Amino acid sequence: MDDSAVSDFLIKYSYDLIIAVDGGLTAAQRLQLKPDYCVGDFDSVSQESLEYFRKIPGIGWETHPPEKDETDTELSIHLALGLGAESIHIFGATGTRMDHTLASIGLLQIPLEAGVSCWLVDGHNRITMIDSAMTLKRSEAFGTYVSLIPFTESVSGVTLEGFKYPLRDYTFVQGNSLGVSNEIVREEAVITIGKGRMLLIESRD
Repeated sequence: MDDSAVSDFLIKYSYDLIIAVDGGLTAAQRLQLKPDYCVGDFDSVSQESLEYFRKIPGIGWETHPPEKDETDTELSIHLALGLGAESIHIFGATGTRMDHTLASIGLLQIPLEAGVSCWLVDGHNRITMIDSAMTLKRSEAFGTYVSLIPFTESVSGVTLEGFKYPLRDYTFVQGNSLGVSNEIVREEAVITIGKGRMLLIESRD
């Protein structure tokens, strides 16, 4: 994710806590951010950035070995939840490594089960996972398009109101692209879900 997109979010939202994850330390240095915590095995961060932050007092360090069962992103989510986070934005988790991107999308289940909203954000997409009703405001939309993709094998009882393509009590199944590229046409758009989990992806070209 480019620095300008991160800067836009830092301006728009107020964050009580910043966690820099591995290579994210380099981005934090470029953006002149002081993390509250640094997490990871630090195998993808420049030595210069690592030494830069090691010299700054007041930063908590959570260092893990490279050979571990969790990704650094998962470890940072657990840390954020343990610290009482009520909402989480994760930047830089959708890069060139598709395996890491898909794993990070799956990790959205962890905060969902904890009742905490969590979004993966890059320059073109904002992604979250939902299993209950959600209201979106057009004035606060991330981009032009809203896509709903089933994460569980099926998602039943889906009703869409305020969208260009509305639905009533529909069942989504995996392997069907019906929910891609919808658009909000009213100030408020409502998504209702009966059972299952869906990825909600807001996108802009």
